[in-house]
Amino acid sequence: MVFSRIFLGGRIALIVAAIIPFACSLATAQPPQPGEYSPVKYEVIEERDRDAPMRDGIQLKIDIFRPKADGRFPAVLQQTPYNKNGQVARAKNFAARGYVVINVDSRGRFESGGEWDPFSPKHKTDGYDLVQWIAAQPWCNGSVGTYGLSYMGWTQWWTASQTPPALKAIVPEVAPPDNFYNCPYQNGIFVCWMIDWAGSTSARLPHSAGPGAYGGFAVNREKAYDKLPYINFDKTRNYKPNEWWRKWILQNTADGEYWRAIAYQTPENYAKVKVPSLAASGWFDANFPGTPMNYLAMKQYGGSPAARHPRIVIGPWEHIINRHQKAAGVDFGEQAIIDWDGYVLRWFDYHLKGIDNGVLQDPPVHVFVMGRNKWRAAQDWPLPQTQYIKYYLRSDGKANSSEGDGTLSTQPPGKEQADQYIYDPQNPTPSAPFTNGHIDGPRDISQSAARSDVLVYDTPELTEDVEVVGPITARLFAATSAHDTDWMIRLVDVYPDGRSLFLGEGVIRARHRDPELNGAFNPHKLSTIEPGQPYEYRIDFWRPTGNVFARGHRIRIEISSSYYPYYLRNPNTDEDNIGLATKFQIAKQKIFHDAARPSYVVLPVIPAGK
Repeated sequence: MVFSRIFLGGRIALIVAAIIPFACSLATAQPPQPGEYSPVKYEVIEERDRDAPMRDGIQLKIDIFRPKADGRFPAVLQQTPYNKNGQVARAKNFAARGYVVINVDSRGRFESGGEWDPFSPKHKTDGYDLVQWIAAQPWCNGSVGTYGLSYMGWTQWWTASQTPPALKAIVPEVAPPDNFYNCPYQNGIFVCWMIDWAGSTSARLPHSAGPGAYGGFAVNREKAYDKLPYINFDKTRNYKPNEWWRKWILQNTADGEYWRAIAYQTPENYAKVKVPSLAASGWFDANFPGTPMNYLAMKQYGGSPAARHPRIVIGPWEHIINRHQKAAGVDFGEQAIIDWDGYVLRWFDYHLKGIDNGVLQDPPVHVFVMGRNKWRAAQDWPLPQTQYIKYYLRSDGKANSSEGDGTLSTQPPGKEQADQYIYDPQNPTPSAPFTNGHIDGPRDISQSAARSDVLVYDTPELTEDVEVVGPITARLFAATSAHDTDWMIRLVDVYPDGRSLFLGEGVIRARHRDPELNGAFNPHKLSTIEPGQPYEYRIDFWRPTGNVFARGHRIRIEISSSYYPYYLRNPNTDEDNIGLATKFQIAKQKIFHDAARPSYVVLPVIPAGK
């Protein structure tokens, strides 16, 4: 069995996927083929900067792209905080194929009325009002779909949870989950790139601190992040005044009023979603958890038979899906780029135009397997034929760095010494390079593995390929000299030439462990950590993976207490809210791996030939 935790309205829910090693519906080597879809047929009329009325009197600015022809057409909506004028090419392509496309500036951004408040509950009522207003226009046939990536994916789930009658299908691309499972917090740890995002989006128009990513806020981020307390980042980095930034920092559990108001991943909200969903993500997408979490939850809670049959596509991509064949210098081959917009068009052709094109007979799951550089099609996620294998951490107590004695074995440990390291927040373990906020592929992280504050566990050189596809979990027994700290674990593919390519990671703030859930993450409360006391931690990896560890390679697990500047450093103090800490403290860390306290990682292995 594999258990996936989902934040569902005030509690941790376990969605159980039964693993059937020889299920009748196994994955096959099949890319997501779009098949036949609407051809280019029309010239396109553009109507810019029109007003769409919301129920509270606010007017949102919209651009309309529609076929130059008489009659009514289905419509596709996209709400964006990033300027509707930058979303033109895709809109024109869809309009030329018989759709009316409406791009909308989100409330409070650019020319739209109202106040900007990211993730505001106003987005869900705005989404409802937009869908119904569009359906009533003389150029619309009454059927509306939605599409868009990242924030625009999140607004789709908000909109669908309001059950607008005219909404027929959604395509949320790289949509984030609720805010304690992705951004700005990942299992209780603040994700640094969201600090840059907050600065650049802190006002109606893009706010700039200079040239570079996120309006220059990503430049010199490490220097800026040295300053304590973290609550003052808005002042030290010169954000435009706003209330929501400080709410992000001050409300560091999901029970905060702000977070409760914007949580969408609840059974009640999923039950209101009546329409089918086609979602996409990439193995290196910073918002990855949202796609599989929504897939599993819709299967369980969706408000109609169609809604309970969601579809997902996961490629070898980062946040901007389907853009590059190569990532971080690794070439994933010709299949890495697919006709994604064709796939989406075929989806809309069926659900919005009523064209019987066989789309419902397509496999619901498509995942790209790196290393083999081929797609797998399957009837479910996780893949039905998956075998969950425990890889135990082993050593004689000297697993520090890649030169240490740490090993990774399928054999459980006996009597073994704990591994120890010093975590100094003022000398943190560096993260893999990343573009803007997104690790843009399997970066070589061999340099960080040379540090003494990183524990490294390797398998021997593999004598045969090992295919790992699916969610990854870890069980750690760990102790710290501090009252709070962070635990971070990474999966790495070590090549014969010494390259160590990052694949995915799991993290947890120590005080967010729930002792009643065997140390699993609980976003709602903080627990007590007694210095020197061993505790069990159960960690879900943020990023699963789809990768073949080839013969001659090694599977590596790395453990540290920082990964900076991707994650904000834990100062190791005893404040309930680390955003208010005014000093750093060194922590002495221990990872146990003996018969009574076996620490391990569970990898989803696809048997050879399956």
